[in-house]
Amino acid sequence: MKQLSENPSLEHTGFVASNMDQENIGTPYGGVPVERLMLSDERGGEHGLVFIHRHHGEGTTPPHMIDHRANIMAAGSFQPVALVTIHAVGSLASDFPPGSLGMAADVLDLTGAVSTFHDDDATHAPLSNHFSSALRDLVRPSLVEAQRSSDVEADLLLDHVVAQMSGPQFETAAEIEALHRLGATTVGMTLSPEARLAAELGLPQLALLVSSNWATGRDPAGPDAEIDHHSVEDEASRLQHLIWKCITTLLDAGASQSG
Repeated sequence: MKQLSENPSLEHTGFVASNMDQENIGTPYGGVPVERLMLSDERGGEHGLVFIHRHHGEGTTPPHMIDHRANIMAAGSFQPVALVTIHAVGSLASDFPPGSLGMAADVLDLTGAVSTFHDDDATHAPLSNHFSSALRDLVRPSLVEAQRSSDVEADLLLDHVVAQMSGPQFETAAEIEALHRLGATTVGMTLSPEARLAAELGLPQLALLVSSNWATGRDPAGPDAEIDHHSVEDEASRLQHLIWKCITTLLDAGASQSG
């Protein structure tokens, strides 16, 4: 998310970036660098945003080494109205091609990895509506509008079941086929741990999904088409303007409710 905060595409949103500060938030799991951005709207209101780059550290932290507990604990310390996370995912669905933006409605996690703040005393957090349907409905019109102005002819699939895989390798074709049969429409390496920890803190989450590549074996070019890691990153950066539109839509909604 660091790149998003450094290059805000706020044109035509009605918001202007007014100030940005950097600090390090201490948690029991280690320090987390954050960037705090103030946005001013057309009505003179100010809105605070906090950005956390989940792969912070030396270089780019591999997905299986990310300290999700530190990141989510740091995010929760700001008592956010909503937690917006951004994930590059591989698409298993023909109606969610690379270059599209969707939302997580559920996760499918068979990795066996445990993500919790409660190692000593069992606490069971509900996940039935963790990916807030209210938040998704707020940004849905922006995603539909963006689709209408694109070159995609078919309706995009906007609500997704995200299969969690550990990485850092991409999945095999057999794994993708199994996940598809179990109901997954996308696959990624970061969502499930964050979602489970956010649920324990009671943070409503909107998870935006950047379709950055076809999952292994799903490329229309054929089953042997290779996934290019650099193209994955390029697709993610291309959608910054639409991601900012989703964020400012949530800010608008919050300002309307408070006013």
